[in-house]
Amino acid sequence: MIQPHEILIRLLLAAFLGGVIGVNRGRLEWAAGLRTHMLVSVGAALAMIVSAFGFADVLTRPDIVLDPSRIAAQVISGVGFLGAGTILFLQREQVIRGLTTAAGLWAVSAIGLAAGSGLFLAATIATAVIWVILALLKPIERRFIQTRNRRPRVSARLGGAPALAAVEEVLSRHHLATFKIILRRQDSGEDIVDILFERSVRNEQIATLVDSLRQVEGLRSVSYAGADEARMPPA
Repeated sequence: MIQPHEILIRLLLAAFLGGVIGVNRGRLEWAAGLRTHMLVSVGAALAMIVSAFGFADVLTRPDIVLDPSRIAAQVISGVGFLGAGTILFLQREQVIRGLTTAAGLWAVSAIGLAAGSGLFLAATIATAVIWVILALLKPIERRFIQTRNRRPRVSARLGGAPALAAVEEVLSRHHLATFKIILRRQDSGEDIVDILFERSVRNEQIATLVDSLRQVEGLRSVSYAGADEARMPPA
């Protein structure tokens, strides 16, 4: 039977290692931050302890055989509902955010299982590797991957239906390869149209289109972003 002090060590280590990952997510203001990651890790560690030692009193019976990995397997699959709660689809940007945090929660549960089973070195090494992935690789990803995947776009705030027809007419005159057009009605009665272009569209073409859109009557504001630059301020 596991001793109380060893239970304490395993749970505290799980809380600490989960908190290391949670600090990274928390400083980015994600819904799953420090406390969430600590709770997931401690809960997984406790589940592992229960799975391995919680049924020791009945194992002396010859007709009972228990698999200590059965609860651990359920932790790995069950933590998915927490990860799903951190994934958001942002209609304005047409992107899905929170996948990294969801994957982090899943990985933290595995760290907790390792700490709960007494694999302290494995849990610590995994925490270090995951922290490096989350904290140190993000600038590299942003510089070399996300920039290439960003589509050029134009966002316009319209005063009514006539302005929308005028925008469509201007867009058709420029013959730009369009990927998607998203129209959203605001509570104020205004329409916001987001135009996403194919990556082959050059920034100079986007700027020329915006100059033409500025002449549309009823256009409140327009902003644009090229495939390799931040969004420009509304005009």
